Amino acid sequence: MTDTASHVTTQHATGVARRRLGRVLTTVGLLAYFAFSLFPVVWMILLSLKDKQDQLTTYFAFSPTLDSYRAVLGLGDADAGVPFLRFFVSSLVTSIGAVLVSLLIGVPAAYAAARFSFRGKENLMFTLLSFRFAPELVVIIPLSVIYPQIGLFDSYTGMIWVLQLVTLPLIVWILRSYFEDLSPEIEQAALLDGYSRTQAFLRTVLPLVKPGIAAVSLLAFIFAWNNFVFPLTLTSSNAQTVTVGSLSFIGGNEAKFNFTAAAALIAAVPPLVLALSIQRFLVRGLSFGSVKD
Repeated sequence: MTDTASHVTTQHATGVARRRLGRVLTTVGLLAYFAFSLFPVVWMILLSLKDKQDQLTTYFAFSPTLDSYRAVLGLGDADAGVPFLRFFVSSLVTSIGAVLVSLLIGVPAAYAAARFSFRGKENLMFTLLSFRFAPELVVIIPLSVIYPQIGLFDSYTGMIWVLQLVTLPLIVWILRSYFEDLSPEIEQAALLDGYSRTQAFLRTVLPLVKPGIAAVSLLAFIFAWNNFVFPLTLTSSNAQTVTVGSLSFIGGNEAKFNFTAAAALIAAVPPLVLALSIQRFLVRGLSFGSVKD
């Protein structure tokens, strides 16, 4: 009996030790992966704080300076010679405009796709989705010919229009699942109370999917903000965005990598601030559409 109890105790202790070792190794592995994933961001921060002489060095001991940020933003006497603030404003205008237009069209379209049945609905939805996943070069060539002829080249209107290929399919397809998760009895009850279909949609259904709208708006904004091919081809200066404008610092006779790093970090601020400001809606919205009865 004593030997048996001692053997069981030893096995239990061994099992506990193995589980603890497994948790420690898992934690160490996750921390290593986190550090590996975060290292490019840390390196960009360090690079943005270096001066001209230290930007190509790989050591971490240097005198940090904010001259790169001052030059990129054109503060004081520092000027990088690139209108980065104009590119920043262009990105804000085109990205926000694209999301607003997509919401105006996409929310009713997603509701119709979720609630009504009509011939060719799934084919239409698949065609809309194919615009999102098709290579952007498919439409760049004809648009680069058509845009100058109709006066949309290097304009906010032209960029907002073409970014619908990025934002609209995303909004329609994601919001469709949100509307499908809502019981049709909600609208039926509102219709019995005397509401019209439009009133039932605006007063009963739309408030329930606000978290989903917040989540998909953020995702659409990020995709529009990060788009590179469309502004590279369809703009030159007036409507050029930060994704293309940031490359201006590494052109010419001298590559200013510290300026590029500072510009990239500044460009990352709007999506980050937006995500933090709607965080409670974002978490709820991302989980809402994935729960099925």
